[in-house]
Amino acid sequence: MEKDGRPNWDSPMQFVLACVSYAVGLGNVWRFPYLCQLHGGGGFLIPYLIMLLLEGLPLFYMELAIGQKMRLGSIRAWTSISPYLGGLGLASLVTSMYLCLYYNVIIAWSFWYLFHSFQSVLPWSVCPINSNRTGPTEECDVATPTQYFFYRETLNISPSIEENGGIHTGQALCLVLAWAITYLFIVRGVKSTGKVVYFTATFPYLVLFIYLIRGVTLHGAINGLKYMFTPKMAELANPRAWINAATQIFFSLGLGFGSLIAFASYNQYNNNFQNQAIVVSLINSGTSIFASIVTFAIYGFKATLNYENCLDRMRILLLNTFDLAEDAISMDSVLEWTEKLNTTYPEQFAQIADKVREGECNLEKELDTAVEGTGLAFIVYSEAIKNMPLPQLWSVLYFFMLLLLGMGSMLGNVTAIITPLRDFKIMSRMSNELFSGLVCVFCLLLGLGFTTTSGNYWFTIFNDYAASFSLLFIVLIEVVAVSYIYGIKRFEKDIEDMLGHRPNWYLKIMWAVTSPLLLIGLFIFFIINYIQGGAPTYQAWNKELGASVVTEYPVFGQVFIALLLVSSISCVPLTALYAFCRKRKDRAYENRPSVVSTVSL
Repeated sequence: MEKDGRPNWDSPMQFVLACVSYAVGLGNVWRFPYLCQLHGGGGFLIPYLIMLLLEGLPLFYMELAIGQKMRLGSIRAWTSISPYLGGLGLASLVTSMYLCLYYNVIIAWSFWYLFHSFQSVLPWSVCPINSNRTGPTEECDVATPTQYFFYRETLNISPSIEENGGIHTGQALCLVLAWAITYLFIVRGVKSTGKVVYFTATFPYLVLFIYLIRGVTLHGAINGLKYMFTPKMAELANPRAWINAATQIFFSLGLGFGSLIAFASYNQYNNNFQNQAIVVSLINSGTSIFASIVTFAIYGFKATLNYENCLDRMRILLLNTFDLAEDAISMDSVLEWTEKLNTTYPEQFAQIADKVREGECNLEKELDTAVEGTGLAFIVYSEAIKNMPLPQLWSVLYFFMLLLLGMGSMLGNVTAIITPLRDFKIMSRMSNELFSGLVCVFCLLLGLGFTTTSGNYWFTIFNDYAASFSLLFIVLIEVVAVSYIYGIKRFEKDIEDMLGHRPNWYLKIMWAVTSPLLLIGLFIFFIINYIQGGAPTYQAWNKELGASVVTEYPVFGQVFIALLLVSSISCVPLTALYAFCRKRKDRAYENRPSVVSTVSL
């Protein structure tokens, strides 16, 4: 315990592991591989690493420096810099609360899948029998078993956001479990968190390494790895590739939530956060690349399996149509025979031409199919796992890894709420156990809405709008405030006081010029993209089609999105206005002439 009564991490290693556990999350596993696939495989690494240097590392360093210098949570830290900036900390707290509400829902889904992995036959590998016991359930038959299990068994999803039903009991119980474990991890502040991160920050790497060995030995894995490591350099001319690289770095490091400021506030005053910022940033980016190698190996396996199944269907179609011997066409010669039969028997081939076109087999096309988010984590991976030998083992390992990645990030998310609130006297009078419990129960009760039949659509709203636009705004104001309100010179002296030396010219240029310009560019892009995109849409599940259908949000959904965007951003100007009015009122009170009462004798 320090002289100021603020607890500290037991060692610098605990702080590094806490930052790694927080920064390395689900986005490294399901977002970064998707962007690689979308933007030409390995070629995406070039803009990604450039953006790490121009934006990620300097801003990460800045937030750690602020937290360590002020030794306060986000609200009080920014208020100490300027009373007009207290809204920055409040905006970070609101954004972190939004994130906590829906992020633990993903952990609840992971628990659901983990519990269902302990079965002789994985439930997402086969379709359930219908009530008449005459065949598979109709919805599962038109979709796939993995889609059916996710949308019907896991979510029990409604046809649209406008149709709501009751709470899914199984999901609600999993969410309670997720919050109960989160509470146990944070109940004693950094003293309990510091112990937990040794596990949450390291075990996912063990699972990823095991998956790497398993992945590269799967049939067709080489096709996925070739796809990743054969860069399409033309994508470097695509501005969206650079924008996606910048936003991925930004969100992956967890900038703007207040978590990094909160974590750093528990450091010793002279802790060397500079080296730690470099280490954590490199580990985070290295993990994204490592996870992509594993993911592309599994992509290759799944794509090759789909490609070969397609060839086999085509082979059977040709054998039956042209009455050929069973061994006349091999898997390797299907495409050759298709051309040959089309040339030799054009009239007969014309009868099946539509089926051939619909079922055209193309390995590159299979590999080009990009999937992100829950679709990758809970459908694509489940599809691949069910086709592996010993699928139960790989399923348990995978979903346990997702749990730890999610829990590690939740430690930072909840700390970003609790730390700034505990800085206020009224909150500090409560015990850690009671206050942490109240925060967790409050978030749990609000989060139960995501376990209803329309809950996944609300989850999508929060995932898309609650912590994207607002974070760009928060970090833009942060870097402008440090560079031009607090002042680079003063910030340099603070860093020198902590580290014994001033930051180098590279960091100063990034803070003063490059990072603000990049953030302004991203901010403008998001505004233009939102305006040009028209009415916001979502993917509504259609059980008759067994597929998701693009649907426009109803009016109440669009209003809610607008409120979600404004609610956190408005904290900054409203708090500044409040500080201005209060200062003006205090000044008026000080300048009020004194009234002296005299009594004549």
